[in-house]
Amino acid sequence: MKEILHKSALPIYLTAAVWIVYCIVFPVYKLWHFAVLIVVTVLAYELFARLFPGKKEYVEEPVEPVSTGDEQIDALLAFGRETVDEMKVLRREIREQTVCGKIDRLMELTDKIFRDLLEDRNDYKQIKRFSDYFLPTTMKLLRQYREMEQAGVSGVNTTGTMNRINEVLDTTILAYEKQLDALFADQALDIETDIEVLKAMMKKEGLAQKDF
Repeated sequence: MKEILHKSALPIYLTAAVWIVYCIVFPVYKLWHFAVLIVVTVLAYELFARLFPGKKEYVEEPVEPVSTGDEQIDALLAFGRETVDEMKVLRREIREQTVCGKIDRLMELTDKIFRDLLEDRNDYKQIKRFSDYFLPTTMKLLRQYREMEQAGVSGVNTTGTMNRINEVLDTTILAYEKQLDALFADQALDIETDIEVLKAMMKKEGLAQKDF
């Protein structure tokens, strides 16, 4: 996300008003009068600029798609990017802050899950299964929540359904975290093997304690 600040024109107009009022109320015919006027103008502008800083806008920076040379993997990565992008849109359109916070976490986990595919192509089947079963249902629930919230209808069915979606997002986050952890199972096993080999080598060379 790129932050763009659109400065407000209000400080300029207010400063000009201060300048005009000063000229009307106080005499401006000596050099030091102009010096005071300049100081007053600068101070007024700084004050108004702080009071009315303008509006911040967050713009999505274009990301170049990554190509691995494998059509299946590239297609899955593209699907992951599109899903995260839609989550961002839903995040902006949903007003309920607790739901927005959970969407933030889901976006983070989803992005990490698909990024893992760049590191380990052997995880393709796990991530494909994740994208076929978990993601579509999650996105459907988020879209339904947005539609119900925007409808502005407060009824037993609508409110109850929205609360249920909010609650199930907690379980969904846990499932996503477990999915991400499972992707590192092979790496953890390899690291554990490397550690044992290193310990054996150090013991053999007399570089480690016996209880190491």
